[in-house]
Amino acid sequence: MVGAGPGGSAAAYHMARHGLRVLLLEKTEFPREKVCGDGLTPRAVRQLVRMGVDTSEKAGWLHNRGLRVIGGGVRLELDWPDLASFPNYGLVRTRLDFDDMLAKRAVEAGALLRTGVNVTGPVLDDEGRAIGVSAKVGPGKEPIEYRAPLVIAADGVSGKMPLAMGLAKRDDRPIGVAVRRYYQSPVRAEDDYLESWLELRSAADGHLLPGYGWIFGLGDGRVNVGLGILNSSDAFGKTNYRSLLTDWLAGTPEEWGMRGEENADGPILGAALPMGFNRVPHYTRGMMLVGDSGGMVNPMNGEGIAYAMESGELAAEVAVQALARPAGADRERALRAYPAELSLRFGGYYRLGGVFVKLIGNPQIMRLATKHGMPHPTLMRFVLKLLANLTDPRGGDAMDRIINGLTKVAPAV
Repeated sequence: MVGAGPGGSAAAYHMARHGLRVLLLEKTEFPREKVCGDGLTPRAVRQLVRMGVDTSEKAGWLHNRGLRVIGGGVRLELDWPDLASFPNYGLVRTRLDFDDMLAKRAVEAGALLRTGVNVTGPVLDDEGRAIGVSAKVGPGKEPIEYRAPLVIAADGVSGKMPLAMGLAKRDDRPIGVAVRRYYQSPVRAEDDYLESWLELRSAADGHLLPGYGWIFGLGDGRVNVGLGILNSSDAFGKTNYRSLLTDWLAGTPEEWGMRGEENADGPILGAALPMGFNRVPHYTRGMMLVGDSGGMVNPMNGEGIAYAMESGELAAEVAVQALARPAGADRERALRAYPAELSLRFGGYYRLGGVFVKLIGNPQIMRLATKHGMPHPTLMRFVLKLLANLTDPRGGDAMDRIINGLTKVAPAV
């Protein structure tokens, strides 16, 4: 297992729990920071519960009731839907200890964690099949090889492992860029809702800025504030995103403490968001791709953690069945079920997400949608279910049936 982020740790946990010997390799040391919004929807909460994580407030989690949407002169609070398939609350927690917690759960389940291991690439046999990984360890960067019957790449956006297998990113799939910063802001730190800004205004002249923003209270006196831009926007790749963030925040109320540097807690950091299966296939020649390595960020809302953990659990389920078979054609047949099931679960939904990204990349369409959609709470509840991918597959309401129907008729990406 290469990478002990949420996807890698989830896969390691579920594989170890089913009795497989799992080696989890991570290049950094825990705890460690990652660029993220730190907000978790009920879809991610479900995966935490499936890993046996205590998500109570006593365990240090800040719960939220839903999403507050700001745009078009409207401020709308939308509660997470009540569903049989998902809990009705979201969470906020920084990646500094979130990833550490998940890695520890994997270890408790029986996985062997090795940190400070910089994996440099796959080890291939004569037929080009991955039979392990090469790495460098220790202060002297000593070379070492680890052999395994199956390699799972959860190495994030860089995708060093899949690239070495000839799996390049697809330019026809959405990608985003996000920047975020922490601020000391006791006024905003405690919040029952994740806050999303559909319109960002320049503090200098009030003109509309590209992208969307968020303000997530962390419950410890701080907030996570950031913005994201999609590659369907004309501003993508042509904008100083850090300046964009400070320009927007300069127009926020002074008591929030986000206008200058005095309340900033750390630098502005950025990261790419690989979306909509932008690297496929998700299994090839002895290697499975999990999370950002396989471009699994939701194009509708930029959420990556839930899909990293979900793909990690699915990879584990397939791996357990495959490795119970003898090496050869029978095992390969079982392993090919992984990309097939991913496509079945998310392919149609991500196809809709690709259309959505193109539409909101047009400022005129975005303005019209915000102006005419925001004043209608019922429509916005439908939009929340669609964007957060929160529906009951069976026995749901009319909204669920419409969304599920759309994802089924959309061709898989």
